[in-house]
Amino acid sequence: MTSLSVLVDSNLLLLLIVGLTSRDYVAKHKRLREFTPEDFDLLKEQLSVASEILVTPNTLTETSNLIDHIGEPARSKIFSKLRELVSLSSTRETYLPSHSALSRLELPRLGLTDCALLDACASGTPLITVDLHLYLAAVSAGNKALNFNHLRDARL
Repeated sequence: MTSLSVLVDSNLLLLLIVGLTSRDYVAKHKRLREFTPEDFDLLKEQLSVASEILVTPNTLTETSNLIDHIGEPARSKIFSKLRELVSLSSTRETYLPSHSALSRLELPRLGLTDCALLDACASGTPLITVDLHLYLAAVSAGNKALNFNHLRDARL
């Protein structure tokens, strides 16, 4: 395994956590309607080359809020998986001051969470996202980024 860290956006982190809990939940989760269980498999495959997943507090908060869009008992199981994933040594939370993200010109278009991801990937850590605007902002700033939708399209 390489020593590669990868930043993951909130939607893909949600897909990862829900899929790790149960592939069946991917089709049942209201915020994952655009994804399939095969997308989860593809994401897992992409992340398998990384030694760690890098997350920000903003991404974790947003993901936690998105988890809520499924009923019990799935919701509790998914929250348990989030707790488990964050406690793994292969997941590292990195703090970035909000004032830095809030000062970005992209803020009105991207919001705080995605601007924090832009700050985080400026250190050279690649970002994987399904958000076209976030992807374009990262690439135009000279950062390494991968649009997960490109991988999905190539698979078809």
